[in-house]
Amino acid sequence: MRGIKVAVIALLALATSAGAATSPHLPGAPKCPLFPSSNVWNKRVDKLPVAANSQAIISSIGSDVGLHPDFGTVWNGHPNGIPYNIANKKTKRYRVSFDYASESDKGPYPIPANVKIEAGSDRHALIVERDRCRLFELYALQKKSGRWSAGSGAIWNLRSNRLRPSGWTSADAAGLPILPGLVRYDEVARGQIDHALRFTVESTRRAFIYPARHFASDQTDPNLPPMGLRVRLRADFDTSGYPRQVRVILTALKRYGMIVADNGSNWYVSGAPDRRWNDDALHSIGKVTGADFEVVDTSKLRS
Repeated sequence: MRGIKVAVIALLALATSAGAATSPHLPGAPKCPLFPSSNVWNKRVDKLPVAANSQAIISSIGSDVGLHPDFGTVWNGHPNGIPYNIANKKTKRYRVSFDYASESDKGPYPIPANVKIEAGSDRHALIVERDRCRLFELYALQKKSGRWSAGSGAIWNLRSNRLRPSGWTSADAAGLPILPGLVRYDEVARGQIDHALRFTVESTRRAFIYPARHFASDQTDPNLPPMGLRVRLRADFDTSGYPRQVRVILTALKRYGMIVADNGSNWYVSGAPDRRWNDDALHSIGKVTGADFEVVDTSKLRS
């Protein structure tokens, strides 16, 4: 009997070391997964093949361009990154008017009294309603004359793998949720990120691949990345010389990679602001360049 127990324990340890699928959780909503463990955001891609046109696509983004942490402590007097909010069933709900109403979820949206909105032109607002495990995301949110308006909005069930309708945007150009792709301090502090990250590129193709649902370009060059493209850090990249915060991020980029989610500066990695970030340490990630990445063949990857 004792031998059976030892064998079971050994098997469990092996599953853990092999990176058994888990669902990330937010500190403010511990009962809500950031989508199921089977969700494409939460699946490792370190064993998938390299795409046939990997080198050409990497070159189009910039082989000699370094990664940039688009998050940290403070930028221009504002929290640096895309913040998120926690709401509950008592949070007041609002009807929001949308510029892209035909591709937006009507709501209503729970918007906290002191809602945290991303600084800059995108003005993303991410809100998790912890009682029902719903994610509400808004692009270009603003309040005028007591009324809320936004460019677009999307509502997600955090317990479901359901995608948006094909051709629909979200609060992100690719029609993807934003929150599950952010680098968060709580994950880095515990030493492990269990999901893919979100990043931007300057020029994308007029195309999208799973799990993206929308494109935002008129360019048809096949060497440009489509929305939803996934890249990963090469397995042989040496992370030993980097600060601990960066090593955790780089390990995630080897295991889970990152997904093209929006048009923006090349190789900008998205994250949530936090006063505990070490900005100098984070910027050492700029030594990692596009040449250190490869495009993943995700043609068989599904939630």
